[in-house]
Parts: sequence; structure tokens; C-alpha cells
Amino acid sequence: MTGRPEVLFPLFGALTNLDGVGPKTAQIFEAAGIAKPRDLLMTLPHTGVDRTPRASLRDVVPPAVATVEVLVGEHHSPRTRGRPYRVHVEDAQTSFQLVFFHARGDYLQKLLPTGQRRIVSGKVEVFDGIAQMVHPDHVLPVADADQIPAFEPVYPLHAGITQKVMWKATRAALALAPDLPEWIDPALKARESWPDWKDALTNAHSPQNAADLAAHAPARERLAYDELLAHQLTLALARAAVRRAKGFSSQATGTLTAKVLADLPYKPTAAQTRAAAEIAADLAAPIRMNRLLQGDVGSGKTLVALMALLGVVEAGGQGVMMAPTEILARQHLDGLRPLAASAGVTLDILTGRDKGAARAQKLAALAKGDINILVGTHAVFQKDVVFHDLRLAIIDEQHRFGVAQRMELGAKGRAVDVLVMTATPIPRSLALAQYGDMDVSVLDEKPPGRTPVQTALVSTARMDEVVDKLRKAVGEGKQAYWVCPLVEESEVLDVTAAEERFKRLRAALGEGVVGLVHGQMPPAEKDAAMARFIAGETKVLVATTVIEVGVNVPNASIMMIEHAERFGLAQLHQLRGRVGRGAAASTCLLLYQAPLSETGRRRLEILRETEDGFKISEEDLAMRGAGDVIGTAQSGLPRFMIADLERQAGQMAVAQTDARKLLAEDPRLETARGKAARTLLWLMEQDKAIRLISVG
Repeated sequence: MTGRPEVLFPLFGALTNLDGVGPKTAQIFEAAGIAKPRDLLMTLPHTGVDRTPRASLRDVVPPAVATVEVLVGEHHSPRTRGRPYRVHVEDAQTSFQLVFFHARGDYLQKLLPTGQRRIVSGKVEVFDGIAQMVHPDHVLPVADADQIPAFEPVYPLHAGITQKVMWKATRAALALAPDLPEWIDPALKARESWPDWKDALTNAHSPQNAADLAAHAPARERLAYDELLAHQLTLALARAAVRRAKGFSSQATGTLTAKVLADLPYKPTAAQTRAAAEIAADLAAPIRMNRLLQGDVGSGKTLVALMALLGVVEAGGQGVMMAPTEILARQHLDGLRPLAASAGVTLDILTGRDKGAARAQKLAALAKGDINILVGTHAVFQKDVVFHDLRLAIIDEQHRFGVAQRMELGAKGRAVDVLVMTATPIPRSLALAQYGDMDVSVLDEKPPGRTPVQTALVSTARMDEVVDKLRKAVGEGKQAYWVCPLVEESEVLDVTAAEERFKRLRAALGEGVVGLVHGQMPPAEKDAAMARFIAGETKVLVATTVIEVGVNVPNASIMMIEHAERFGLAQLHQLRGRVGRGAAASTCLLLYQAPLSETGRRRLEILRETEDGFKISEEDLAMRGAGDVIGTAQSGLPRFMIADLERQAGQMAVAQTDARKLLAEDPRLETARGKAARTLLWLMEQDKAIRLISVG
């Protein structure tokens, strides 16, 4: 089955096939991202209105929605422009007014003929002691009363589409929904008491009460799970495709790693040992490794990375370690060199700075196999960079490298094993959504010898006091970072704020004591400013968030974050991780502008309470939502229409296990459930995944 299954054709047809949707309405729908009946079915109501018929408005406490049968009385058309048109009506016990603005009298005479009975439904309010219903939502002859649902679903709308149009269009789309074979594991479906797909859709679009609108209502939960399962099946298929590509078995001998471990002044943590073993097993296996190493600030990822690199060198191959910026690449080199010294392997670095003869020399050494481990930036992707026998690529800070670049790197060697490292602790549900095609190792302990960072909250009103304390600390030889606030998403304003702070601190602390780095500087200038700070020539570094990832200055023991309330939790945690890297007791001052909002205060207090990045990221997810935690722009997170990553984290894990199990038992999706799963992939527009099945 290569094309879309015929049973789904109606759901992928034109919107204009639906009752009540003309070309113009179809255009408005398309602007809202609804291009076919299937998209309408995936747009669920978010609230509902109780329109149960009442005997009289006497039973209603305004403001509220009411549905009553009335006898239509006199019409009062306005004498002056801008005044409303009023129609007097009576129900079984009381009288009230229907009010219309900018109304056409002749139309209203037809809609509400005096002396006849009508059903009206709308919001009742009291104005000047008189009950009114302004622009009723429904006015119908008594015979048509059943056209008003007792509980009417309310849809998220786009300008130009009314609830009435949405109601009609969704009913028409539901009429097209076919019965589909079941793709959910029967045991799971029974355990959760989930309805069939078509019933779930019908129930979700026709809620009977508020409980039916909750995310955990069985119909909605089932539809959310369908989305998560399709997503995890796609990732599992991608993983299977990578694993089918023949890998290279790199059997580590352990000789080099033993030398390094013997020279370490401390013992690796249990987490480091476990992660290193998981990676070594992957390297030895004949299938390609695709693993994520997730570790909090200071959890010792560098040592684990080195063990992996030494493993492939022991097996006679080469390894490469990639970083997003030159500063970080140099830092990786500085971090690896002393550790690797005892093993006697050759390390080198390749960045955009390498030019001419020096570069040619490095490339020759690389191609001959004289360089065992290369550290580099994107420059490693260039066409003329050829390895002698590349076995392992380690990529730092995943979110700067897309899947396409992971593949490009794979093309550099025969079936290169890939290890991605991230210092951003990501909640489990998001890690599964973003990295579901990878196997994950987690470093959840800190190596000994790292001093906890004291975190304090200080109001910006005490700025002078803070600067005095900083002057004293600098006098004692300490170094500090001063991170400037984010200014409304504008880099230009960020830079202005940083330059202002730099001038003020320079005036307070003296020439030559304060350095400045920000995103708009030429790279060479930025590197030079960083180098002066690393060497201890400048004592205070004023910076925008460019220092958030990876910069390592063990002597820096103070972190000032100005307007901390403007930063995300994860970002603050990353920034704080820049201090506490040496033996000196470190502090992090969160300078906030009073008054703080409730969530602002909660965020800063969480940081004061814990240094556990995973705990912080879970809180961040609960407070801000999935897109924000990873940064929507580069999140790589799937856009789900029904599933909610914050609330349905548990379901994502179930979906991953289920998807991997299904593919293990039926790699080509040929069983009855496998074929149903193909239909699900087409339904969720994951047809790319289907192409992965036919490969291999």
C-alpha cells in the first residue's frame, strides 16, 4: 500500500464538499489552518453552553445563557440613529426585551412576527432593572426547537467564522467519517475504556456536559493518544531505519580508558559509569548508535564523552566532537586535553578560523589517521574534510543541530555512531516528543567536589548595595558575571542595556576591571573579551545571554542576573550553572524589579529551593507550557491539535513503548493491526513515515 487508503479519501477532499461551506468560507477556514474535512474533525470544541429549555427567565440568575419559549409582542424601532431596536416578549411567567443593534426592521418583523410563539436562546442581562437578551444566538419556530442542542459545543474560532458555521461544518465532516480498523493495542483500549475512533470523534464533537470537554474524558483521551501514537510510530520507524543501516562494531579494549580513570583525582559517579557502559554497548553493536546523553549543568558529561571517544580510538577508529560555537569548541578541547593526556591520544581542533597551510596540514593528518579525536564547529561539515576512519560523532547542544545535520555528519564515515549531548534537562514527556527516535542516557548525579551555589533574591531597589558588595568581592580577587536583562525580544535594545550597565559598572569599579560581551559583537572581539575574563585580566564580565551555554571559568564564583523575572526558569538554571565550577563557595543573585507577579515570585523561589535541573524543568513545563520550555522557534516539537504535552506526559511514554513493540513484532506493518497503524499514519499526515517502511 503506497498511496493514501481509499477509505480516507472523503476526509482529504475539498472543504466545499461540506454542507454550508462555500468557496469564500473555505478560504477563511484555510487561513485558520483548516484545509480539509480531516482538519475540522481534529478541531475540538473547547467549552460548551448549556441551552436546556427553561419554563421562564424567572429560573435564571443573570448574566447567564437561557433558552425559553416566548410570545412575541410589540416591536419598537429606534427614533434616532445609534439606538437599538427592541422587541417586547413574554415567557410563561415574565416579560423581557430582545435587543438588536444596527438592525433591519423588515428582517426582524419576519424573524419575530408579533402574536406568534418562538424559541429564543441567548445571554440574559439586566439593564436599568429590565431583563434583556441582546442579539439572541437562536430564534426558531417552536416546531424546530430540537435544532438547538441542549449542550452546545463552542469551538475555537478564527475571524470570519461563526459558531453556527462551525457547528454545521463539523456535523457535515462527521457524516463523512468512516469506520476505521483499530490501531490501538486491544489490551490498552480495554484497560482505558476508550471508544472506537469514530465514536470518539462523535462524542468529542457532541459533548453532553462540561465533563465531556475535559482532557481526561475517554473520547478526548483516545483521540489525543491517536496523535501521540502516530508521532511515536514515526519516530520509531526513523529509529528502525537508522538501525537497519549497517553500523560498525567498535570493540573497545579498555586500555586507554583505564589509564585515564587511574589518573582521575576522583571516582566517576554511578550515573557516569552507567552511561559510559550504555554507550560502549551501543558502539560494540553492529547497528548504528543514535543516543542522547542528557545531563544537568556540571553532571560530568565531558568525562562520559571522552570515554566514548577513547573507546573508538581503542578499536582503531577516529571520533569527532562538535560544538555550536568556536568558544565552546575550544572549551571542549581544553576540557578533554588534560583528561586525555594520560592516554597519549592526539587531539586537534578545526574551526572556521583555520585557513591556508595550517588548515591543509590538519586535513592531511586527519585523512591519514594521525589525529585520533577532532573537536570542531560546523566547519567539520565542509566537503574537503575527510577522515581516515570516522566511527563516532558527538554533537553538543542538540537544539543547534537539526536532524539533517546529524545525517550529513553520518555521511562522513561509514555508518557513524551518533551521540548527542544536551545540558538542558528536559522533562521526560518532552524528551520523548523531541528525541523519541533516540535512546536516552541520563546523568542525574553531580560529581564530588562541586560546591552548591547559594541563590538569593534581591530587589533592584538595592542596586547600590549590590554594587558595593561586588566591589569588595573583586578586591578579594573574585570574578563575577553580570547578565543583563532581556528587553522585549529586541537584540538592539538588549545590547543598549548591556552597554549602559557596562558603563556604570566601569565607573563604579574602575577601568580595566569590567569586560563586555553581547550577541552583536564581531566573533573575534567576543572571543577576545571572553579570553581576558578566562585569564582573569577582567574581573567582571557584563553579558547578554550569550554565556548561557557551556562557558567554563572555574574562578568565577558570583553570578548576577539583572531583571531575573524576565528569564525562563531553564535559562536561569543554565546561567547559574556558570558558577560553582571551582572550589570557592559561589553565589547567584537574582535581581528582580518589584512588584513581582505571583508566577514571577514562584519561579524565582523554585530556583532558590533547588539545584536539580530536572525538577526545575518539570516546574517550568507546568508553569509555561511545552513550546516555551524548549523555545518554540527551535523546538522541533510536533504541533499536536488534540494532545497536550503538559497534561498527557504519561500517555507519551505509553505511546513510545507501544510503537516500538508493534514495530518489533511487525516491522513492515503487515498484520491487521499493522495495516490499521498505516491508516493512522495517513490520517495524521505522517506519510513520510510510511516511506520509511518500504525502504530497507
